[in-house]
Amino acid sequence: MKTVPVKLGSRSYPVEISAGLISELGNLSRAALGDRSRRAVVVSNATVGSLLSSKAEKSLARADFKVDRFWMGDGERFKNLGTAESLLTFLIERRVERTDVIVALGGGVIGDLAGFVAATYLRGIRLIQVPTTLLAQIDSSVGGKTAVNHALGKNLIGAFHQPSLVVIDPEVLGSLSPRQFKAGLYEAIKYGVIRDRRLFNRVTRNVELLKKLDPIELEHLIARCCAIKAMVVATDEREGGLRRILNFGHTVGHALEAVTHYRKFLHGEAVGIGMRAAALMAESLGLLPADERRLIEGAVAAVGTLPGVKTLALDDILAAMLRDKKVEAGRTTLVLPVEIGKVVIRSDVPLKVIRGALEEALN
Repeated sequence: MKTVPVKLGSRSYPVEISAGLISELGNLSRAALGDRSRRAVVVSNATVGSLLSSKAEKSLARADFKVDRFWMGDGERFKNLGTAESLLTFLIERRVERTDVIVALGGGVIGDLAGFVAATYLRGIRLIQVPTTLLAQIDSSVGGKTAVNHALGKNLIGAFHQPSLVVIDPEVLGSLSPRQFKAGLYEAIKYGVIRDRRLFNRVTRNVELLKKLDPIELEHLIARCCAIKAMVVATDEREGGLRRILNFGHTVGHALEAVTHYRKFLHGEAVGIGMRAAALMAESLGLLPADERRLIEGAVAAVGTLPGVKTLALDDILAAMLRDKKVEAGRTTLVLPVEIGKVVIRSDVPLKVIRGALEEALN
């Protein structure tokens, strides 16, 4: 078992990574929470739950947790205040207490929504993340960002709420569709571009092995991405500085998700298009050499074909970007690469540069 520590003083927690680890969820949870926690509410959806909830719930029960389950809808469009209210009502009706725990069993949608409810119910109860998609395993389950979407923008309503434990079982990725798995690989490319050229090169070189779920490559990828995020979060927990680099590709990506009402793109796919656009902006501004931009473009293309976006209105995307939570003084904040492994944060990118990059990235 590999352990990646997230060092945040009294809010520190481990990210545990190992094949078959869901069977140990109960023991790991009891060790993280202590004896006072009596009830575990497993939040999932029918797709994930039908495959994994029985194993997770049995493991929790063996560790003397009383287990309840809450199933939400499957998809980004269900990550909203309506679903959050339904879960809050569920917790209130069952008299879940402050010492109890919510267990988020699923991808980033489930982790974000369950985390948001954990942050707000009784002003905060314990949370355990059990991510079941590659994107959630390498990114969204770590770092304490929780949120729900609004019709006008993604993740505009949220809170920082660190989990007590993250349990990552790479074996569960075998149940993902190829599209879901590739969505996670786009996010992995992000980590290489923002912080680690060696990781970028390894993902690019071994992308076909990763698609075949090679256990050595997969565990290395998950552990390295989690280690990068743990370092960034430990330095800047609440996104006042360094943590903003994790938004590479996300400003455009979130806008694409919002204008299509969270129905056209998986999150990683939207980020893939967003990374292409950000690299084009950086090249246009003279920040990124053309050969580096082509490497980023090639890495994104090697993962797979992205959904078509030619029918989307450019003005709608630009308007959605201006509603992004990272806007400062009315300006869109963008993370732009200057080389693979290093990025800068800019809020002075001319509109014509943004528009031109979007036009090229969307074709």
